[in-house]
Amino acid sequence: MDEEISIINNSTRNERIKNFFINNKKKLFFSVSIILILIISYLVYEEFLIKKKINLSNKYNESSLNFSLENTTKVKKEMVDIVYKKDKTYSPLALYFIIDNNIISSDKEINELFDIILKINKLDEEIKNLVIYKKGLFNSNFEGENNLIIILNPILNSNSIWKSHALFLMGEYFLNNNEKLKAIEFFEKILILENSNPDIKLETKKIIQRDLSE
Repeated sequence: MDEEISIINNSTRNERIKNFFINNKKKLFFSVSIILILIISYLVYEEFLIKKKINLSNKYNESSLNFSLENTTKVKKEMVDIVYKKDKTYSPLALYFIIDNNIISSDKEINELFDIILKINKLDEEIKNLVIYKKGLFNSNFEGENNLIIILNPILNSNSIWKSHALFLMGEYFLNNNEKLKAIEFFEKILILENSNPDIKLETKKIIQRDLSE
């Protein structure tokens, strides 16, 4: 008897499942189609991003390798275009190449390119801090104390691995301007910072002993 009941229950359950699929086949087909479309779209988009990255890499490498004083205008156009692509890897590299090779003479234009990179979505935090530090380093040649501190504040108020670099930059800035008390203030912060760069910490000690000891 129990076996017969079990058979009936299984038959009933199978019938319900069958009826469910029959009655909802359009909805199920639509749902499966949507899922397949989403998967295919994702794969196509990922392939697009990979190709875009490869093309950008090729463009950067070709432009940097072919750089000479005779084709500065062409390289400038190519590198600026790469910056405007807002790629997390090659946009910062393009800007650094521009600065290192003095391709753009306008300080304002360089700072505008820095700001473009700093607005890149999902830029790694420490990469962003490196860009901020390099912006500070670039501006230290002509900016005043207040503006330079404003630029570097995101690092100075953090636990970034670039904090000791930023402190050292400010220390050197004040030392070069013969403001020794302000220089000591920044240099001493390097010595007590837990994650200070070892080379910077050693150089800081040398500067304090050589230039700032009474």
